[in-house]
Amino acid sequence: MTVRESGEMYLEAILVLEKKNGLVRSIDVSEYLGYSKPSVSRAMGILRQGGYLTVEKDGALTLTDAGRALAEAIYERHTVLSRMLMHLGVSEQTAVADACRIEHVISDESFQAIKGHAARHGK
Repeated sequence: MTVRESGEMYLEAILVLEKKNGLVRSIDVSEYLGYSKPSVSRAMGILRQGGYLTVEKDGALTLTDAGRALAEAIYERHTVLSRMLMHLGVSEQTAVADACRIEHVISDESFQAIKGHAARHGK
């Protein structure tokens, strides 16, 4: 199953909330992303069916190995791109918003080149 941009956003949100709060439920994702509860519930069902997360009996969302790998890759793109844009003089708010859009469409080749450049130049 190929995960679309919206699925990547949900997985990234679960990862961020998990790092921040530990336990993550659908309502937490809904509040974090500003999406309706039914939209989040539907997305969680699709991601569960795709093997990217499990839903525990208590409603806790747990990323599978595949879900965690994808979420961490997207989160890394987000953080590297945000930092790079801010280093170039873009305001934090704009850099974060732009990185959120770019992270879903940039090729792995281009991202690795940006990441390597940032690492070599201490950014």
